[in-house]
Order: sequence, then C-alpha cells, then structure tokens
Amino acid sequence: MSSKNTPLPLPTRSATTGYKKGDETRERILGVALSAFGNSGFAAVTTRQIAEEAGINLPALNYYFGNKEGLYLACAHEILARYREGMESVSQAAFASLQGPPDPSGARTQLKLLLTTLARFLLLSASTNNRLFVQRELADPGPAFEVLYAGLWQPGIELVAQLIVAASGERLTAAQGRVRAVLLIAGLTGFQSGAPVISRAMGEADSLAMVIEALEAQIDALAR
Repeated sequence: MSSKNTPLPLPTRSATTGYKKGDETRERILGVALSAFGNSGFAAVTTRQIAEEAGINLPALNYYFGNKEGLYLACAHEILARYREGMESVSQAAFASLQGPPDPSGARTQLKLLLTTLARFLLLSASTNNRLFVQRELADPGPAFEVLYAGLWQPGIELVAQLIVAASGERLTAAQGRVRAVLLIAGLTGFQSGAPVISRAMGEADSLAMVIEALEAQIDALAR
C-alpha cells in the first residue's frame, strides 16, 4: 500500500498538554467520521462536512489525517483496535493451544471461548457506527477493505478454521474448516446486524444466552 493511503501519524509536540489536546481532537474527528462514513458511505461524505461537525477547520483535519482517504483508513484502523481490545487475549490463548500436540477436546474448549467472546463483543460492545462502516465495506468494498481483510477477517477465519479442524480430530480438511468458520462467524454478525428483527421475533428471550447455547452445541457436534 502506498504512503499516500496511510493515515498520517500525529506530529511531535514538546508539551504534554499538546499531546493530550491533540489526542482529544483526533478522537473527536474519528468519532464524527465513523458516524458519517458508516451512515452515508465514503463517496457521499466530505472532509469539510466532518470538520464542521467535529468543530474544527479543514486544515486541522488534514493536519491529522492528510486527506479523506487517510481519514477513512484511520477509521478502519480504529475499528481493528477495538476488536483487538476485545478479542486479543482469547485469540492468543486459542492460537497458543494449536501449537502443542493435537487435542480435540482442548480445541473445542478454546473454540467455545473464542466464539462466545466474539458473540458478547458483537452483541454487547460493538458500536452501531463501527458495524455500519464494516457492513458498507462488505457490501461495496472501498479504500478500507484490504485493511479490514488483512487485519480482521482473514486471520479470524483462519484461526476459527484451524480450531474447527483440530476439534474434529482432523476429520475435516482445511477447506471444510474454513467453510464452517465462515458460517459460524457470519451467523454471529447476522445476529448483530439484524438485532431489531431478531429482538422482536424472540420477544423477551435472552438472545445472547441462546446464541451462546447454540454455538456451544454446534462445537460439541464436531466431536461426533
């Protein structure tokens, strides 16, 4: 990826207050941009619009992010950072479990931990703006697609697929593991994006508890 597509780093400041003020301004711009891009898409949003909503002038926005594409890519990196915050420790434990001798039971345990953590993150923690941003990149790939694919989708699918193969006692091939991984992950994201419909259809039922129960049943079925 060329340097013009990379979000510009914060310039160096000599005073601590400069860093704090700069960080707050950058975070405010990102919050406005995630909302604008998530709701309207890359093409429909202007940097002038974002600058006005963030309460800054356009040169200040360019100072932090370079241009519109730089800001859009910074939004994608912000989403990756939130996912890593919520998922990194359990992902690392799952990956480490695959480095030892084959252990189908242990792989099923790690797979349950990983996917139930993802379910809680998607249904309880992920913001609407982040979800809309990601959905737009999936439906109509734009400047951030490769960032999200390389940093989120591809490694997530591969890790889940490897755990599925290990949990099956290696009865499944790598390709079969990937298909099942995509189905499991897509099912969770479907619950997230379709939350209003699902909530109405399920009434007072605890949808998160039922999702986790269903996930664990699917994982246990890998032993059979």
